[in-house]
Amino acid sequence: MEVEVKLRLPHSAAHQSLSSVLSPFLRRTHFQHNVFFDGANSELSALRAVLRLRFYGEDPQTAERCVSSLKAKAILVNGVSRVEEDEEDVDPFVGREIWANPNLIGLSDSRVLKRVKEEFGVKDESGYVCLGGFKNVRGVYEWKGLTLELDETLFDFGTLYEIECESSEPDKAKEMIEELLKDNGIPYSCSKMSKFAIFRSGELPL
Repeated sequence: MEVEVKLRLPHSAAHQSLSSVLSPFLRRTHFQHNVFFDGANSELSALRAVLRLRFYGEDPQTAERCVSSLKAKAILVNGVSRVEEDEEDVDPFVGREIWANPNLIGLSDSRVLKRVKEEFGVKDESGYVCLGGFKNVRGVYEWKGLTLELDETLFDFGTLYEIECESSEPDKAKEMIEELLKDNGIPYSCSKMSKFAIFRSGELPL
């Protein structure tokens, strides 16, 4: 079970302000390309599940890392997300082949991709589809014992700004992050939708 604090920043100015405040604690920056898949008959989404391939690098065609992720039964309440998640690194070349031909999912030896076929009943004759995806620029900061992830998510229909923090004590982490934001006059709100849900809706939440 992945448990994360998710707080939304309303605009680029808030994102820039927080980035400046956290700059002494920056450890790395990730350029991510997220691509999503489902069965052709919506077998995964019907069970509140989603399959994602995430490529790390400015260009997914030359990315040196790719991670498959199967998420299910996501709940996001009061800025805290809880979701069942299973992740596995896959060869980036294999990931790019799957992106080009989603039906290769059913032929993969990957543990996570085998789960998609075996647990969600996707039939070989109907196959898989690529739903598309979006880019994300993520700054990773180590701050007061927390790993903070500051995201700038680039959808075709707009840009979302968000800060996330995975924690076994989400209420405590959320309180610390909110205090940081308030002390620096940075506006925020609790996130109400996952990035994938926003992507599928086709518009930024109000």
